Amino acid sequence: MNKLTPQPGIMDIALYRGGAAHVEGVSNVIKLSSNENPYGPSPKAMAAVRDSASLLHRYPSTDHAALRAAIGEVHGLNPAQIICGVGSDEVLQFVVHAYAGPGDEVIYTKHGFSMYPILARMVGATPVQVDERDRKVDVDAILTACSECTKVVFLANPANPTSTMLAEGEIARLADALPPQAVLVLDGAYAEFVDGFDGGAALVAARDNVIMTRTFSKIYGLGGMRVGWGYAPQDIIDVLNRIRQPFNLSSTALLAAEAAVRDRDYVDHCRAENTRLRAWLAGELAEAGVPSDTSCTNFILARFADRDEAEACDTYLQSQGLIVRRVAGYGLPNALRITVGDDAACKRVAEAVRSFKAGRA
Repeated sequence: MNKLTPQPGIMDIALYRGGAAHVEGVSNVIKLSSNENPYGPSPKAMAAVRDSASLLHRYPSTDHAALRAAIGEVHGLNPAQIICGVGSDEVLQFVVHAYAGPGDEVIYTKHGFSMYPILARMVGATPVQVDERDRKVDVDAILTACSECTKVVFLANPANPTSTMLAEGEIARLADALPPQAVLVLDGAYAEFVDGFDGGAALVAARDNVIMTRTFSKIYGLGGMRVGWGYAPQDIIDVLNRIRQPFNLSSTALLAAEAAVRDRDYVDHCRAENTRLRAWLAGELAEAGVPSDTSCTNFILARFADRDEAEACDTYLQSQGLIVRRVAGYGLPNALRITVGDDAACKRVAEAVRSFKAGRA
């Protein structure tokens, strides 16, 4: 009898685990493990979801024209060079399916998003991990790792889970020095948390080997809708659209995302609140003896003396109804990733960490 065998690389994939949402035996839990917007989506996006109920019997748009037009209008981009996906993850998946396969290499950095090696193995390519320097991407290390087999380089900017950011000049240097057969993917899931940052759009416009991706799951508060998008040179978009499912996004998701991206006042409000509370929480944690790098995202990477202290703090936080994220799987065993919540959540975290540190003094 023939045995069904999956394609090479698939069984090497470790199942992705999202942030926890419950603690056994603990009520009044605050989830700070998935970098979600504590204020939820725009009221206009919620209204669009309600209004979409009358369209549930109709197939959605296959070309996402209205959403692409809205994104293009808000960000000053050509809608024809935009592609939409089920979260930015699907757009990243389009890239590896289109440009990598067995015998090819996909580069990502040591503390980079855990989906990058999964995506490489999904298509039978070899994931190549490159060291960072002090939790920040090292362009020279990436270039040293490049070879004639390199097809895709993933770079999150700002990065998850480190929260650090690479200067545009360094990214440009990387793009210009890549091998001619390689594409640079700028994962901008947290770009909106940096005021005035274009996520790499200008770099895309000036080159033929750069792709930018963005998501509606973070600042827009639409994680449950799963909508993302990418911006790339027209030739690349034409390739990616050939492997995109025609009905990959529902009518509800499309309408919610369009309303969300147009509600600039709400986005500005969420960014301002995140900036205020992020600085406050980082300062409180530092005073308690828990340092962090300057964050360019909606979370803080809190660093402890060692792995034991980080895990003990996480256990204590759980007992207080606070769920954060351990990041040992990202090569950061002595750290915890803490989403910046609302005022009440940030105060609870600060008080709990202070109590934990005082108990260990």
